Amino acid sequence: MVADILIELGIEKLNKTFTYKIPTEYLDKIQIGMRVLVSFGKQKLEGFILNIKEYDQKSYSYELKEIIDLVDEFPVLNKELLELGKYISDKTLCTLISAYQVMLPTALKARKKTKINIKEKSYVVLNQTEDEVNLYIQNNKRSEKQNNLLLQLLKDKKIEKNKFDNNVVKSLETKGLIKTIKEEVYRLHNNILEDTRKIVLTEKQQEISNKVITNLNQNITYLLYGVTGSGKTEVYISIIKKVLKEGKEAIMLVPEISLTPQMVNRFTNVFGSNIAVLHSGLSLGEKYDEYRKILNGDVKIVIGARSAIFAPFKNIGIIIIDEEHTESYKQDNHPRYHAIDIAKKRAQTHNCPLILGSATPSLESFARAKKGVYQLLELKTRVGSSVLPDVNIIDMKEEIKNGNSTFSKILLDKIRNRLERNEQIILLLNRRGYSTFITCKNCGYTHKCPNCDISLTYHKTSNMMRCHYCGYADKKLVICPECGSSEIKDLGTGTQKIEEELNHLFSDAKIIRMDVDTTTKKGSHEKIINDFKKEKYNILLGTQMIAKGLDFPKVTLVGVINADTSLNIPDFRSGERTFQLLSQVAGRAGRNKLKGEVVIQTFNPEHYSIYLAKHHDYESFYIKEMNLRHAMKYPPYYFITLVRILSKDYQKGMEASKKIKSYLSNILNKNSIVLGPTTSIMYKINNVYRFQCIIKYKKDEKLRSALLKIINHYITNKDVSVEIDNEPNKL
Repeated sequence: MVADILIELGIEKLNKTFTYKIPTEYLDKIQIGMRVLVSFGKQKLEGFILNIKEYDQKSYSYELKEIIDLVDEFPVLNKELLELGKYISDKTLCTLISAYQVMLPTALKARKKTKINIKEKSYVVLNQTEDEVNLYIQNNKRSEKQNNLLLQLLKDKKIEKNKFDNNVVKSLETKGLIKTIKEEVYRLHNNILEDTRKIVLTEKQQEISNKVITNLNQNITYLLYGVTGSGKTEVYISIIKKVLKEGKEAIMLVPEISLTPQMVNRFTNVFGSNIAVLHSGLSLGEKYDEYRKILNGDVKIVIGARSAIFAPFKNIGIIIIDEEHTESYKQDNHPRYHAIDIAKKRAQTHNCPLILGSATPSLESFARAKKGVYQLLELKTRVGSSVLPDVNIIDMKEEIKNGNSTFSKILLDKIRNRLERNEQIILLLNRRGYSTFITCKNCGYTHKCPNCDISLTYHKTSNMMRCHYCGYADKKLVICPECGSSEIKDLGTGTQKIEEELNHLFSDAKIIRMDVDTTTKKGSHEKIINDFKKEKYNILLGTQMIAKGLDFPKVTLVGVINADTSLNIPDFRSGERTFQLLSQVAGRAGRNKLKGEVVIQTFNPEHYSIYLAKHHDYESFYIKEMNLRHAMKYPPYYFITLVRILSKDYQKGMEASKKIKSYLSNILNKNSIVLGPTTSIMYKINNVYRFQCIIKYKKDEKLRSALLKIINHYITNKDVSVEIDNEPNKL
């Protein structure tokens, strides 16, 4: 017998299987989907078994090598995941090995030197009958410690070994009275806050739940469009209860690590320990444990971020993607898959429903719901007595005239009012760091990253300038390197600077900041959220990660420091992202009995994304934005593929870009539009120049083969590389 093996090297020209003989001793153990160790050239590499077949020596003109060793005792890729990898490879034009590797935790990837041990605890148990042990205790007058251990074991059956003196344990083991056993323990222990809320569905929630439950054995995609605070999570829980009763499994995706603890808390209070958690904030060992909980059948629910969509369940009954509009569901690096695409494929395989939930659905999803491709479910009002908050739009052009550059007078007054009433406040600033950039007042020199040609961001706590793209860091400038002046000024405002100003303005307030800098430590998201919920802090200041999904009953005021940040990004989705961000963060206010209020500070109060967010008017925004998309030939009317060309040599990169543009323009359908080449918005990162061509198309059967030809043409090119991104998040 021989096996076709996909080796661990993710190189395009090695995107194929290699055949190896199966040694006789492995014939009864080897299975498709296992990892094995093989000799490849002068290296020893791991790979996945994709096929097992009879050995016909005539078919090979060379002597086949043998498999060296089996890495696994069971397949890490089941039949469904093997097929799913082929789907990802085909859709994203990545290598097959890249598709398989992205599905697995580090401990199970086909990659040498990634061994992670199972964590075990040692226990002592009785090794003789109770009568024999009791007889020994009666006759053993000399060792009270031995008798105490045996009496404890007669009562508890199993005790942790380290709770007793090692000499006592050894003595009883030597006599054959007890023995040591090892049991696996999982590393992750969720810090659960008790949630006393009883889930009683409203009439509308029950109607939606019943509709999905009636069709649990059908592959239907639902768009659950529900305003913030309308109780979408309660609907999810109700449906999952029914799925579990039918003996099936559920996958629940949330867009941010920051939302995972809160969702896990809600679910654990209902479903107990029947949950695995998968997200990037876990250690390698914790990810391995959580994944194996699923493989071993110990849990029926998975909650997590994007990669949780690959949970190796065998009988999925429902897949739910909450906040479906969020960019983080699309992976920006290779392989560039979208979790919603994977969810659709898996739901189709398991013949189960897929629910996409959001208060501000992506235009693509809402358009599909309007056309009947998705079934539209709507929750238009908040649960109970809570209502959508009142929204105030403040024109900062006027405030600046009055000397208020960061906080408007009305926002300061309302913060002061909430602090006096012992209520909580959330403040959103879509930028981390202390200031945006450092510049010389004398000559205008700006301190930029030498690798990326992007302004460095000042972080006051470390007194360092940092590049948020390549990680370059430098000490803060004191003297201008251009003119020698000491007139160095920090411009722009980051979360650190806002926190400093707040502490100065409200010295008695307890303020907590939540951004990338304060959430680098393990468990920091969870700690900040729990501490704020326990009212250890009055004000939560943060970036986008605080805008979605979080539920704090005492938050009655939300302030948006600068609503224009996302609006000024040169991207066709900037209006949509601004509307979604403002609507989502506004939804954090007044989610309980207390009335909520929102203050949005902007330099563009007349922009439709901002004034429609004020009125919580998604459908008017949808109509307005769809008209613009139609006129400009953007999604959902056209598909988009981005071809990015990378080179350390500017001239070679530009020349390759022009050739690619010319080739695509000549070979694609006349109805397809090829734009470019241009430099990318971030045109230089880590000393690599970035160029791009954008393809807009409705249907083009020539596109895939054309893109594959471009990829294959540049495989061996040492000066230029090409990346393909279908439906990119950013242009």
